Amino acid sequence: MRIAIGVMALVLVADQASKWAVINVMGLDQRLFIPVFDPYLNFAMAWNTGINFGLLSSGNWAARLVLIALALAICAWVWMWVRRDGARKWMQLSAGLLIGGALGNVIDRVRWGAVADFINMSCCGVQNPYSFNIADIAVFAGAFGLILFSGRNDTGSTTGKDAA
Repeated sequence: MRIAIGVMALVLVADQASKWAVINVMGLDQRLFIPVFDPYLNFAMAWNTGINFGLLSSGNWAARLVLIALALAICAWVWMWVRRDGARKWMQLSAGLLIGGALGNVIDRVRWGAVADFINMSCCGVQNPYSFNIADIAVFAGAFGLILFSGRNDTGSTTGKDAA
C-alpha cells in the first residue's frame, strides 16, 4: 500500500499548496479572476458548498457535515477494498488519487465551509462557467482508474483465484 500512501500524500500536498498559493499569494479570493492563458486557462474563484458542478449546494452546516462524512466513508471503503483486493500497483495508484483528492476537499470544507475551486478552462468558443481544482482532477482520475483496473492483474497472468 506504499504506492497508495505516496500518491495520496502527493495529491494532498499539491492540492493544498495550490489553493494556498491562489488564495494567500495571488489573492484570488479577492480578485476573483486572473487570466492565465485566456480563454483556454484562467483562475476563476468559486466556493463550492455542494458536490460536482455545485449540485446539492445548500451552504448549511448539516449539509457540509453530511458531505464530509460521505467523503470520509468513501475514502475508508476504497482503502479497505484496494487493500483487501491484493493492492496491485494500478489500483493503489488510483486509490491514492481518489483518496488524496477527497481528503483535500474535506480539508477545505472543514477550514472554509466550502471547497475552493479556481481552475477554469474553456475552448473553441464555448465559455465554461465552472471551476475545479487539483483534488477534483485526482478524484475523477482515481475513480476512472479504479473502474478501469479493478479485477485485473498487473502482470496479465491469472491465478487460481482469478481463473474460473
